[in-house]
Amino acid sequence: MTTDIIKPENLVYAKPALLNDTTMHYCPGCSHGVVHKLIAEVIADMGMEEKTVGVSPVGCAVFAYRYIDIDWQEAPHGRAPALAVGIKRLWPNRLVFTYQGDGDLACIGTAETLHALNRGDNITIIYVNNAIYGMTGGQMSATTLLEQPTATCPTGRTPELHGYPIDITNLAVQLEGTCFVSRQSVETVAAINKAKRAIRKAFEASMEGKGSSLVEIVSTCSSGWKMSPVAANKWMQENMFDHYKKGDLKDRTKE
Repeated sequence: MTTDIIKPENLVYAKPALLNDTTMHYCPGCSHGVVHKLIAEVIADMGMEEKTVGVSPVGCAVFAYRYIDIDWQEAPHGRAPALAVGIKRLWPNRLVFTYQGDGDLACIGTAETLHALNRGDNITIIYVNNAIYGMTGGQMSATTLLEQPTATCPTGRTPELHGYPIDITNLAVQLEGTCFVSRQSVETVAAINKAKRAIRKAFEASMEGKGSSLVEIVSTCSSGWKMSPVAANKWMQENMFDHYKKGDLKDRTKE
């Protein structure tokens, strides 16, 4: 029996070197694994493997430190931006980013998020928004859409009872300290490529001292939404993109 050897010139895809072999705990169809891959690739492309510090939160991404082989700090629920600011001020030559979901960032950590961005500290916030509390049972979050059902609003979110969805990313655009604010997704190859470019631009801006950056990834939660991965992607495209419009919303990186 012969073993076929894949020649380098024939290699189409390889696992990013910074991704560990640990089996991920995310549900099938979850966007987190794709975003992890993009972050690992960008850090390696920038040659920042030994100079990057990630701050992981409480929530579905609590174990992010298991998967990407860089230095990590663990933050209390919602406090990742505050911790990241402290790290960056102590080590200004480090690439420092947070990795947060909407429950962590837009609900529990609203104050820390907005104040860190407004101060203009040279950090990047990666914000994965699936409009639900995925880890704790599918409860409504601050970003849940109107009429969207969750475990705590089974007949759908209503403004009279639950208030309106909060758009942290649009708020970030208005803050003087932000230099780059982008909203992307990772459900197609084209979307993945755009998301990678946004993450790269944000990381480069932080290292160039341009100010704070926020990259939102509009994503799915198949288990929390009670849908198959295919159906969840379709629902996201038909519903979430109308409210959370994608694109680079603010770019002062050339200034």
